[in-house]
Amino acid sequence: MTDTWNVADLPDQTGRTIVVTGPTLGGLGHHTALELARRGGRVVLAGRNPAKVEETAAAIREEVPDAQLEALHLDLASLSSVRTAAAAVAQVGPIDVLVNNAGVMGTKYARTADGLELQMATNHFGPFLLTGLLLPQLVQSADGRVVTVSSRFHSFAGKAPLGDPREQIGRYHTWRVYGQSKLANLYFTAELDRRLRAADLPVRALAAHPGFAGTHLAANGQYGRSAGGIATILDAGVKAISQSAAAGAWPSLMAATADLPGNTFVGPSGLQQLSGRPREVGRSKLARNADKARRLWEISEETVDLRYP
Repeated sequence: MTDTWNVADLPDQTGRTIVVTGPTLGGLGHHTALELARRGGRVVLAGRNPAKVEETAAAIREEVPDAQLEALHLDLASLSSVRTAAAAVAQVGPIDVLVNNAGVMGTKYARTADGLELQMATNHFGPFLLTGLLLPQLVQSADGRVVTVSSRFHSFAGKAPLGDPREQIGRYHTWRVYGQSKLANLYFTAELDRRLRAADLPVRALAAHPGFAGTHLAANGQYGRSAGGIATILDAGVKAISQSAAAGAWPSLMAATADLPGNTFVGPSGLQQLSGRPREVGRSKLARNADKARRLWEISEETVDLRYP
């Protein structure tokens, strides 16, 4: 039974290479990387701040002294950074799992150097490009997996993000756009998995969401920091009513390692999917719209200038 999954059930990862984006200390990526390293996996920690990546690597080595870790500089908000990172990771050889974990949440309106809204750029377009560039290495593993971290917030999208990604029409609604970026994660997963099967490639795409996990994401998004003044209060408030970040990583770990079909969405099994052991969960009616998923894929290919698979 998948709803009795336990982190203790994680299979041996020796000989496997896993790329985890967004490995901030104490966050979902950190705990995902930690458990995979604990079981012998070679983990590539891909983050935008080299000092923070090293901080996480040091914390993992404290618990797992012989952890096989590599650092990769990656800023998902920059398409050129994604291309540079993908070129650098080419030397690691076959990749068994790519965990698209990194994201921003609830940020104020901003445009990236590529002219893209920051939340959509970081949460969708960057991972879309990264996955496409790493696909040959995922195929080389002969049983590759792409796990993309979405959110229950996908239900608050209102509509699919199918407009011109370089144009802002009307007023900017921070949380609606965040929801749309998380809806985009589910569209990406469904359409990627469909395309992989159509191309007969040995890679599966799955999605996961952490429920309500005690990470710094909300405070960082709202205030650009996780400590100091109101950010400290928000951060403490989130932690007080949420499950731990370690538990929040369980759905990602299950999606990365359990024997599940492509396009499975994994989330907590507790009340309202806020906490609890991971299991397969449903998604909103809008998230199940295959035509919109296909259209977003076409827009994304055009936006990042890469067609795949």
